[in-house]
Order: sequence, then C-alpha cells, then structure tokens
Amino acid sequence: MGRLVRTEGLTEIQEEILKTVRQFVEKEIIPVATELEHKDEYPTDIVEGLKDLGIFGLMIPEEYGGLGESLLTYALVVEEIARGWMSVSGVINTHFILAYLIRQHGTDEQKQKYLPKMATGEVRGAFSMSEPALGSDVAAIKTKATKTDDGYEITGQKMWLTNGGSSNLVAVLVKTDEGDDSVYKNMTAFLVEKEPGFGETAQGVTIPGKLEKMGYKGIDTTEMILEKHQISADQVLGGKPGQGFYQMMDGVEVGRVNVGARAVGIANRAFELGIAYAQQRETFGKPIAQHQAILFRLAEMATKVEAAHSMVVRAARTKDSGERNDVEAGMAKMLASEYCNEVVQDSFRIHGGYGYSKEYEIERLYREAAFMLIGEGTSDIQKMIIGRSLLKDYKL
Repeated sequence: MGRLVRTEGLTEIQEEILKTVRQFVEKEIIPVATELEHKDEYPTDIVEGLKDLGIFGLMIPEEYGGLGESLLTYALVVEEIARGWMSVSGVINTHFILAYLIRQHGTDEQKQKYLPKMATGEVRGAFSMSEPALGSDVAAIKTKATKTDDGYEITGQKMWLTNGGSSNLVAVLVKTDEGDDSVYKNMTAFLVEKEPGFGETAQGVTIPGKLEKMGYKGIDTTEMILEKHQISADQVLGGKPGQGFYQMMDGVEVGRVNVGARAVGIANRAFELGIAYAQQRETFGKPIAQHQAILFRLAEMATKVEAAHSMVVRAARTKDSGERNDVEAGMAKMLASEYCNEVVQDSFRIHGGYGYSKEYEIERLYREAAFMLIGEGTSDIQKMIIGRSLLKDYKL
C-alpha cells in the first residue's frame, strides 16, 4: 500500500475491515476485472465472496444481523473495491442506499422484514427515481400510484436501475395525490418486491433487459415498466405517503458519497498504473519518470487523489455525525469525479499508444471514469445544490 488515501482516526475494527477488503480486491477482483468487463459478464463469484465477507450488511445495525458500521467505513470500503473494478462497487451501492432508506425511514415491520435478509445478501436492493424523459428533474416524475380499495396501483416507466435485474426489492419513487400544493409532498416511495431476472418479474412489473453502456459493464443497468402493479399500503416506505421525495434525497446524499468514493478508487488505481509504467518505459536512455514533464504530471495526479479522498472522508463523517451533508456530499462528488477523469486521462497519456489498447487496464478505467461525471447528479447539479445552500448560509 502506498502513502495515498490513508485515513486518520480509524478504529482497529475499521482498519481490519479495510485490510480484509484490500486483500480480497488484490486476490479476487483485479486479476479478473478486465476480462469480465470486456465480456460484460456479471461478477457472480466476486459478489458471493462479498456476501461471505459480510459486506452486504456493512451499514445494517447489528440487531438486524449486520456489522453496524459507519458511512465512513462504507466509503473507504467502496474506494478499495472501485480501485479493483468500479462495477463491483455499483453492485453494493444501490443495495446500501435501500438498506439505509429502510434503516432511517422504514417502519419497524419493514426493518424486521427486510434488513436481516439484506445483511446476508438474500434480499438484494435497488432504488429508482429516474425516468426516460427525466434525470435530475425529480419533480417531473410521471409514474403514478393511484389509491385502490386494497392499496395502490402503480403505472409508469422507470430508467437507469442499477441492479435492476439482480435485485428482488426496489424502492420506487412515484407521484401520489396527497392533496398538497407542493409537488414534492405528492411523492411516495414504495418498496416493490420482485423476482431476480428479466421479463415479467412480478405482477405488473417488467424488467426488459440490460442496457448497453460504454463502460460500467458487468453490472445490470435496466429499465422497469410498471403496468397496473398492485401493491399494498404496507409497502409505502415509512408507512406514510407523501414523504418519498425527502426520503430519497436523504438516500442520494449517501449515494453521492459513494460515487465520490468510487471516483477516488478509480483515480488511485490510475495513478498506481501510471507511476508503475513511467518507471518501466524508457525514452532517450532513461525511464520516462525521470523526465520533468512526467514527474510533474505524477505529482499533480497524486495531489488530486489525496484532495478528493479528503473531501469524501469529510462528507462521510459529516453524515455520520447526524448532520445534513448535502453541501459536503455535493462538493466531494463534484471534485472527486472531475479529478478522477483528469487523473485517468493523465495516466492514459503516460501510457502513450498502449493506453489505447484493450490489453492495458487503463483503457477500462478511461471508460469507467466518464460515468463518475453523471452518476448521482452531474457536476452542474452539484454546483446548484452547493450554491443555493451557500446563499442561505451567507445571506445578507
């Protein structure tokens, strides 16, 4: 382990968890990641290994069979996993967000029903806000739940579900008519149960198939079509309709820390590959690392990795303290994703023509880094969130 992305003040348990995950990444993920990614093959064996390590229950309280760890621990674990293969960190991200939503906002019955099985990975989670005609404009959601005698009937189309095929429980944000003037108070999150796989996975629930992507391969990203899906009122997250938007935004703050951590992991791996190659490749009679241009580039890359890591740690610790971290999470996600792309591009340039070859790992990282710019909200969206909060804090 190099000197980058170290974190002060960790407990012995946190250090042990990170050591175990790091060893798993080195042994089980890095050697097979590029091959599986090029095949767009789901990492079944890796996921089973993460189940055995207890990673699916990392942030689930001990009373429900989890490890009861903090968001900081989760973020640092994500950094390690994304360093090996970013797609694997995506497998656990939406699972964690759903577990967090149930832990923070679910009824006692929902916690008892789902969290123990989520801790073992028996129940695999996903969550859904986006639709084909919208991304960050959550207020424009069209999928609607209509009240019936027995509960609700949901109809609509959702988009960009990570783990859409492999999950069997999805938190779905939809419109409901609660008679409020605010569009945000007319949204409800439902816990939709389904079978893993594609096609009709539950009554009125269809997962058409995997979406083809430039990167972020291996993991299943899907649509979800709901056609008069019948669901009971017991499946409303928290038991009270009209709270869905606020619940989901709380979960998105966790997601933004996750994407920031993923970006740090990718950037750290790109730096490792770049500094190693710079010492092996020779031009004009000496390793290219001894040329000032390359040396300066490596220094800038390492500094960006460290800065992004520090921002992610701060955002996680802020959330763990019980405070809102919308500004901190937005800053961390924005900085980490932008720096990730810059570091990966610099490593790509250090590799020269070989960086363009699929035989070299940096080619995969180059495609994966692009997703960090849009996952959980673009940099422009983060700037809007940060700017509006700053205006409130510094209001004249």
